[in-house]
This record gives sequence, C-alpha cells and structure tokens, in this order.
Amino acid sequence: MDKETTITKIIEDIRNEVANTDLLPERAAELLTKLSALLGNILNEITRRDMEYNKILLEFLKNEKSANRAKIVAGTTEEYKTMRDARNAEKVAIELIRSLKYYLKTKSDEYEAGKYH
Repeated sequence: MDKETTITKIIEDIRNEVANTDLLPERAAELLTKLSALLGNILNEITRRDMEYNKILLEFLKNEKSANRAKIVAGTTEEYKTMRDARNAEKVAIELIRSLKYYLKTKSDEYEAGKYH
C-alpha cells in the first residue's frame, strides 16, 4: 500500500464516520485535528504527483505532433490518474475540515444558548 492509498483510506474512513455516526464534539475535534495535519501530507503528495505527470506530459510533447494531442494522450496515463486522485483527496479533506468546523461551531452555539437559559 503506497502513501497516496493510505491517505485516501484515512480520508474515506473519516468521511464515513462523519456521515454515518452521531459524532460527539470531542470526536469531531479529534477528526478535525487529524485532517488538518493530513492536509500537509496531501499537499506534498500533490506536488510529487504533479511532477510525475509533468515528466510524462513532457515526453508526449516531444513525441506528438500537437500539444493538444499530447495532453489527451498524457491524460490517459496512470500518472494522470494518481495526480487527479491526490487533488481530489485535497478537495475532500478541505470540505471535511469545513464541515467539522461548522459542526463544532454549531455545537458551541447550542451549548452557549442552553447555558444562559
């Protein structure tokens, strides 16, 4: 199992937990912290995957008659897929971070409202 698969698995597990369980605020905060730390790893992975794809694209640009054709052909490679997967992981992680922040803010507001009534 490579690093990207591990990151994808962690994000998928968190997404399933958020979607399918009744989170307590403490657990939501733990998941938020984990995702925030993981985001740095995701960004490093994106950089690495972008470089791999760009090397492939460069080879196709050397061998194809047009840049458009080279991009189309390069877009069918495994390097392109892994680059897209890494970028998608970033988007999912960011949305989960936003959702968890909103959830925690809502819970905090509910607690404060109940505290003063």
